[in-house]
Amino acid sequence: MTTLRDSCAEVARALHTRGWVANHDGNVTCRADGGRFLASPTAVSKRLITAASLLTVDEDGRRVAGDGKPFSEIGLHLTVYKNRPDVRAVVHAHPPAATAIACAGGRQLERPFLAEAVVSLGPSIPTVPFAPPGPDACAALAPFCAGADAVLLGNHGVLAWGGDLEQAYLRLELVEHLAKIALEAERAGGIRPLPESALAPLLDARRKAGLGGAAAGPARPVVACAPAPHADVATIAPGRPKEPELAEIIREELLRALRP
Repeated sequence: MTTLRDSCAEVARALHTRGWVANHDGNVTCRADGGRFLASPTAVSKRLITAASLLTVDEDGRRVAGDGKPFSEIGLHLTVYKNRPDVRAVVHAHPPAATAIACAGGRQLERPFLAEAVVSLGPSIPTVPFAPPGPDACAALAPFCAGADAVLLGNHGVLAWGGDLEQAYLRLELVEHLAKIALEAERAGGIRPLPESALAPLLDARRKAGLGGAAAGPARPVVACAPAPHADVATIAPGRPKEPELAEIIREELLRALRP
C-alpha cells in the first residue's frame, strides 16, 4: 500500500528525473495529521529522497521528527498552506523553460493562450516579485495565493500547489509545458493571447470543477458530534448553538448536496 510518505518521496525523485532540479534544488511538502507537514530535507539531492528521509515539521517550520534540517524556503510552503486551507501539497522546482521566463520578468505567461490551461491554472500564471529569502519572500508571495494555483518566483523558479501531491506535481508540469510553448511561439512570430470573450466561460468551467482558491472558499463549519481525530475541519463548539445558526448551516448543507 502506497503511503503519503511514499508519494511525497516519489514526487521529489520525479523532479530530478525530469531535469527540473539540480544539485540540492527543489523541495516538496504535504499536509499530514495534527497540523504537521511532511517535508523533503535540505542539502539532499532529490534523486536520493526516500520515505524514511522525509522530515515532519510543525506549522512554524520547525522539525519535530526525522534526521536533517528543514529547507530554507519552508516559509513559502507554509505561506500557501496558511492562505489556502484546501491545499494539501506544495512543490517547488527550477524547470528550465519556466525558470528562464521567471528570470526574464514572466511576461510570456501573464496572459493565457491555451484554453485548457485556463481551466487548470486560472487566468494567468503570475510572477511574484523577487524578494530575499525569509519573511520578505513570504510577504511577496502571500497576495498571490488565493487567486493562483501556480506562480513564477521572480529570478528563482516555480511554486505550484494542489489538493494532493499528484495535482501539485501536474500543475508544475503544466507550467513548464506552457513555458516551452510560449518560447516557441515567440520564435514563430509572437504569442497571441486568447480573446477576452473566451475567458469567462473557461473560468466558469474552472469554478464548476472546484478548482482554485475562489472555488474552495473559506473553511465551513460542520455539524458533527465527534469528528475523526485527524479531520482537518472546523466544527461547532460543544454546547447547543443558537437555533437560527444551526438551522442555517443545515439548510446550506442540504442545498449543496442537492445541487446538480
